[in-house]
Amino acid sequence: MSSILIVEDNEKNLKLVRDVLQAKGYATLEAGTAEEGLELARARKPSLILMDIHLPGMSGIEALKALRAEAATEAIPVIAITASVMKESVREVMAAGFNAFIEKPIDVRGFLDKVRGIVGEGGK
Repeated sequence: MSSILIVEDNEKNLKLVRDVLQAKGYATLEAGTAEEGLELARARKPSLILMDIHLPGMSGIEALKALRAEAATEAIPVIAITASVMKESVREVMAAGFNAFIEKPIDVRGFLDKVRGIVGEGGK
């Protein structure tokens, strides 16, 4: 079964994303920092990573660069999730190499459409 790694430092945002994904049958992994997310990505090879951009320590953009620099994780799709939706911020995020962009607060239907577009339906 495919898993989705959620890298999010805000507990409420993490819970919402996790609950929505699990309700649709997806298995989830969770990390509160980019560093933890990188460790989990290397160890578990998720089908998709949902990456907050503004994290304590290493940013989501720095974490994406680290993922893309390693053969074991370079092909894992990564969706940026952020409240920074100014045009310049969106351009910067997409230029960094993310596969897609989701703004906070998330629109559940649009969020699930993007996830399905990359990993398909959940386990149900």
